[in-house]
Amino acid sequence: MTYFLLRRLALMIFTIFFTSLIVFGLTQLLPGDIARLFLGRDASDAAIAEFNQTFRLNDHPLQQYVRWIIGDVTQVEGDHSRGILRGDWGRSFSAGYPRVQPLISRALQYSMMLTGFTLLISIPISILLGVFAGIRANSWLDNLIAIFSLSVVGLPEFVTALVLINTFALRLGWFDAISTPHANDGWFTIIQKLTLPALTATFVLLGYVTRMTRAGVQEELKKAYIRTAILKGLPRRVVLFKHVLRNALLPSVTVIALSIGWLMGGLVVIEQVYNYPGLGKLMVDAVLSKNYPVLQACVMIVITFIVLSNFLADLLYALLNPKVRYQS
Repeated sequence: MTYFLLRRLALMIFTIFFTSLIVFGLTQLLPGDIARLFLGRDASDAAIAEFNQTFRLNDHPLQQYVRWIIGDVTQVEGDHSRGILRGDWGRSFSAGYPRVQPLISRALQYSMMLTGFTLLISIPISILLGVFAGIRANSWLDNLIAIFSLSVVGLPEFVTALVLINTFALRLGWFDAISTPHANDGWFTIIQKLTLPALTATFVLLGYVTRMTRAGVQEELKKAYIRTAILKGLPRRVVLFKHVLRNALLPSVTVIALSIGWLMGGLVVIEQVYNYPGLGKLMVDAVLSKNYPVLQACVMIVITFIVLSNFLADLLYALLNPKVRYQS
């Protein structure tokens, strides 16, 4: 198990490092001058020079990368860069050149709230529907669950979001159409604002987890040890929860763990429709405003969560299936 964890951890660190090279390199490969792209064609030479000096864009790309990662020991106009490994993501291109870190921290907090609430809704519903479909294979209930899960997962996210807004916000008035939680909101208000975006994301996950759970339950029910347990007179409830689900949920656990990375940064459309201030919306705003330091930070955060979710999936699979630990 120790070798398995060390191997996966080393692979995770290498992946994040290699990705940081790609993210930084793509910024350097942008055509034209970054200062000119951000300030516009009508910017004066003095403004361009000041911008390049502020962000030290005239340095060699390798120097810029090292400073971005581990910081710089030199002082530049009283501004000491510590690098992203120590929590300093540099300065934003927006007015006043504020630090990127507060922007990322705020968006990350909102994304984690939405991710947690989505998993809280989607996991029980998906597993429950998958179990019912699995133990009632080829029945009307199985067909109904299959039609429902495949229908909702096939709908584009913005269509699902607009239907939910029109139904539950505009017509019934149960929720707000704009889901932007504020610091002074109570828990009930926050949950109310998170519900519609979380339901929209839940519909995307529902089909995958439900079908994986159904397939796992069906496969386990066909195995000899399950038939033996039933013939011995064990209650069906004990056979289902103690024997079937332990192995049947292995693929579902992997899908759920891998979904964390997507939920943290892949809800771009959902966050735009609901005006939700998460990482996805921050990335879109950074692209539209050509704010490359913020975009780099957002991409690195999302990639880190994707890599961590893959590591979590491997870890959970190894804990639930000892064969993985011994064969790896």
